[in-house]
Amino acid sequence: MKSRYRYFMTIGVAAAALFAQLASAQAPAPQAPQPSAGGAPGRGRGPGPVRQPDPRVQQRTYHFADADKDMPYALYVSSKVTKAKAAPLIVALHGMGGDHNSLLRGNAIDLAEEGGYILVGPMGYNPQGWFGSPVIRPRRGGPGGQQASNDPPNLRELSEKDVMNVFDLVRKEFNVDPQRTYLMGHSMGGAGTLFLGPKYASNWAAIAAMAPAAFAMLPTATDLLTPIKSTMPVLLLQGDADNVVPPDYARRWAAAMKDLNMNYKYVEMPGEDHGTIIAKSMPEIFRYFDEHSKPATH
Repeated sequence: MKSRYRYFMTIGVAAAALFAQLASAQAPAPQAPQPSAGGAPGRGRGPGPVRQPDPRVQQRTYHFADADKDMPYALYVSSKVTKAKAAPLIVALHGMGGDHNSLLRGNAIDLAEEGGYILVGPMGYNPQGWFGSPVIRPRRGGPGGQQASNDPPNLRELSEKDVMNVFDLVRKEFNVDPQRTYLMGHSMGGAGTLFLGPKYASNWAAIAAMAPAAFAMLPTATDLLTPIKSTMPVLLLQGDADNVVPPDYARRWAAAMKDLNMNYKYVEMPGEDHGTIIAKSMPEIFRYFDEHSKPATH
């Protein structure tokens, strides 16, 4: 009993650190006609300059009926995409305090262009929606992590629905290859990836989680992964210098995947922190997705 208590206290402390550091390192951008991209979380040194969306990325909105509001999403379509040929699709889930543009910039766009991908970033309702995944919040009065007073009580549900709504919108508009549809995410989005991957397993050919802040999911990792242990390839990436989501948590996820004899790959990158892991991971993620597709159905 004491061991279990210590385990949850350890997770709670780590979660508190995550919330506190991301609150300072990745504050949401002010609302404009389209929300700007929040900076990637780094070493907790305080807010940096607001990063504007990559000019190659389309800024779109749709009406989210469940919330009765217009929701933004970001979309990049490679110049190699045509109506005649089914194109691969990646859904990208941002970290806490980021937005729909956070993972759609820099080398991610370069790699999507080269590989002929469609790349889409949902907002997930707001910067701290968690895409439906469970999250341990610090105790009242603790640092960060408190739900904002204007957040709806069903925030996680709305965040999950927003992702799947955007996914469906893209599939209806474009000729998307159902055998090459993928999910990736960073930090909070990494937790969302490990949650939405198994929940909607029939949609994904493979998933990739970068420094997943999946603290609350670790005690049930085996139960969550068992339904996909024989069907879905999983890529897990982590920086060993990450002081926001410590490497030990990714290692525990990797150990659970190993115990289940899953088709997985764990990549731990020396010297990379919670922010730098994003750009460093992209080539590995695109290579992994290029190598994995679902068997064709007849």
